[in-house]
Amino acid sequence: MAKPRGTERTVDAAELHTRVSELLAAHPPGDSPPDGFLRARFDAGLAWVHFPEGLGGLGAPRSLQPVVDAELAAAAAPDNDPRRIGIGLGMAAPTILRYGTEEQKHRFLRPLWTGEEVWCQLFSEPGAGSDLAGLRTRAVREPGGGDWIVDGQKVWTSSAHTARWAILIARTDPDVPKHQGITYFVCDMTDPGVEVRPLRQITGEAEFNEVFLTGVRIPDAHRLGEIGDGWRVAQATLMNERVAIGGMVLPREAGMVAGPAAAWRERPELRTPELHDRLLTAWVDAEVARLTAERVRQQLAVGSPGPEGAGLKLTFARLNQRISGLEVELLGEEGLRYGNWTMVRPRSVDFYGRDAGYRYLRAKGNSIEGGTSEILRNIIAERVLGLPAEPRTDKDAAWKDLPR
Repeated sequence: MAKPRGTERTVDAAELHTRVSELLAAHPPGDSPPDGFLRARFDAGLAWVHFPEGLGGLGAPRSLQPVVDAELAAAAAPDNDPRRIGIGLGMAAPTILRYGTEEQKHRFLRPLWTGEEVWCQLFSEPGAGSDLAGLRTRAVREPGGGDWIVDGQKVWTSSAHTARWAILIARTDPDVPKHQGITYFVCDMTDPGVEVRPLRQITGEAEFNEVFLTGVRIPDAHRLGEIGDGWRVAQATLMNERVAIGGMVLPREAGMVAGPAAAWRERPELRTPELHDRLLTAWVDAEVARLTAERVRQQLAVGSPGPEGAGLKLTFARLNQRISGLEVELLGEEGLRYGNWTMVRPRSVDFYGRDAGYRYLRAKGNSIEGGTSEILRNIIAERVLGLPAEPRTDKDAAWKDLPR
């Protein structure tokens, strides 16, 4: 069980080193099944060291997580394939930790972290993407305080075709303003009322999906937060999502800038003074973004992410699109090639993989997924810079009375 408040103790790097050594001695990576090793790592408190004891952590400073990760990587220990389970790690887990009951935390966090259960996010809808609070998916509770019955449609759902669970927001009260009548749930993706259909992208693959919910039964025990308080819970998810996307841990000259930087060094025949200036500017901007993301991750050690994550996500999209376009220009005709138009259903999101043509096309989605760049600019203007909010005529009207 998680440690009660008031009984916290200090965990330092020396203790973490000891715990890592004990884990490796009891479960040698070369001799242990990966799933078994990951479960043992979670139980030893070395999954998320800043999480409470009993929930994959030790209540240690978040800044010590790299110490654990580096030692385990040096020992060739298996990881949990974070790209495949990124939605669970970056969005579902911090929301469950903050708003879940003790039963929910103990039920969901361990298989989420080990990758035994993949998660997806059922938020956006046709007609309710940028204006997420306008969502139409309904959850109606059975008489006598029974289960919730959910009907509606969600869209742009990454990993829905591989997910076991979903974080879901639905309208539970249409008679109040749209931000007040939303409730947050955990949805079982194996329910017979859940239908997942692929959405083919410009890259030719289908990592996104549309999801149809027809009479999906969700027990009240799978509700996160209070009834009608789903918007506040969802904000915690969205802020973590923006940091998860825009604040990825990357070494210097990694990510989108790696391709054109390598081409510049290895292909001198491609060089021109104009492209040199543009590449150097992009390299500097990418490094500034990387260091800023590191600073935001350090701030997370003392609290939850705030609106600054919107800046990270906005910069991530802008840089990726600019640098991927530069790479295509740098490579000339070769940059126009695209290696594979085959319809595939990837198990994970890949922002940087494959060839330059793929990266150029895939980057177009960066300014939409995880919050559109237009919405993120509003968040930065209002919540970071303190500028006046845009005039809104629908904030106090009941959702049912809003024009469709």
